[in-house]
Amino acid sequence: MKIEDIKNMPTNELTEKLKSVEAEYSQMLLNHAVSPLADTSKIKASRRDIARIKTILRQRELNK
Repeated sequence: MKIEDIKNMPTNELTEKLKSVEAEYSQMLLNHAVSPLADTSKIKASRRDIARIKTILRQRELNK
């Protein structure tokens, strides 16, 4: 997910997206602990997406 896409999303949609990405991330970690994933770069990408979304949400919170 690109930063421009995140910036253009409304706040309520971003919070929903954050919940879904975090759930997906925790599921990937669980699956990886049981049996190694074929593409572990998805874990890193999800972690970065979570950080991007949280950053934009925090910026919006501080600007209000």
